[in-house]
Amino acid sequence: MKKARVVITGIGVVAPNGGCLSEFWDNVLTCKSGIGTISLFKHPDFPVRYAGEVKKFRLSKYTDGRFKPLRLSRHAQFALATTKMAIDHAGVTPELLREYDPFPIVIGISTSAMEVIERNEDVLISKGPLRVSPFGVGACQPHAAACAIADFLGVRTQRITLSSACSAGLDAVAYCAGLVASGRADIALAGGADAPITPLSMASFARAGLASDFDVPPERSSRPFDLYRKGGLISEGAGVVVLESLDHAVRRGAFPWLEILGYGNTADDAGAETGSGLRHSMTEALANAGLLPGDIDYINAHGPSHPVIDRVETAMIKDVFGRHAGRMPVSSIKGVTGNPLAASGPLQIAACAMAMRSQRIPPTANYEIADPLCDLDYVPLQPYVMSSHRAIINMHGLGGGNSSLVVGKVDSA
Repeated sequence: MKKARVVITGIGVVAPNGGCLSEFWDNVLTCKSGIGTISLFKHPDFPVRYAGEVKKFRLSKYTDGRFKPLRLSRHAQFALATTKMAIDHAGVTPELLREYDPFPIVIGISTSAMEVIERNEDVLISKGPLRVSPFGVGACQPHAAACAIADFLGVRTQRITLSSACSAGLDAVAYCAGLVASGRADIALAGGADAPITPLSMASFARAGLASDFDVPPERSSRPFDLYRKGGLISEGAGVVVLESLDHAVRRGAFPWLEILGYGNTADDAGAETGSGLRHSMTEALANAGLLPGDIDYINAHGPSHPVIDRVETAMIKDVFGRHAGRMPVSSIKGVTGNPLAASGPLQIAACAMAMRSQRIPPTANYEIADPLCDLDYVPLQPYVMSSHRAIINMHGLGGGNSSLVVGKVDSA
């Protein structure tokens, strides 16, 4: 069976370094960080001080009065906002999407609505069970973001939620791409959202060694592949994309920003180092795309600024790409975004789309001192002006999951 070519025609972004696609991309190129001192909660002697918060977010800017912020989790609000941005960017309306029956919606999440859980626990303890919000149950379900999007669009839909840690947003896009490629849908929506900056979540990340305190200014704390990187920086945000078959996009005159070419997903080998499964996910993604390593001209790396994971990802890239690894740029946008968990993959897709459109490879912020064990071309501090036609996007998640997505510039129908 001939598979349809799958393209992205709309992109919505809410990130610590930008509240829309253009602002996000400008700040990626100029290494303007969205990481700062935590303001969403105050707690004395907290083990971490820095995170990547989305600033000045207001749900009312994107939706009508049907959606009350206190009845929705923060990550569901981000998902709604980026959905509105993505469909506007794609040039479609909720009315048009209602003609598709069903219209698939696939959302990836990593954490649940922790701020809702913690807020209601405080109410329970201080005021008793009768004062707990009746909206807490709905807001806390993992499926809440996908449900809110479907309600907002008013469509009959397949609502699917994936939860595979940091890889979830990338996995959601790949799942949706499979629906379109197989002909089960002409158009669909996918992405990822997370909002983990709460006292319990951040304390847990810190105790697990997944969030660190730093002795440098917050904007310099996330340092992918740099010798003095200390650890990951937790952040929040969302990214949503509209996917279509290329034929469908051409028929309605939509601009294809990016083509989905291949996908791979594998776990780390038992007993192997964290991130070692990226070797298999990259190999599988290339095979599914029908490409050789030499066909890739850019890698948008997971690169979370972690002492071990950055080194292992470098080793896996060299293992898969051989001598070609030293001839192509490899960069991480997490120097300015931190790690927004399930939102990471969609934000990296957005960066690749803009890179291919503008012929500029995004830099790695705060990469200043070379690590002998991380010895690839990480595009330090300044973007490269060069054309990219095919890229691979890497994600690694807690628990040892790895995902890779091959994307390409759409040259012809």
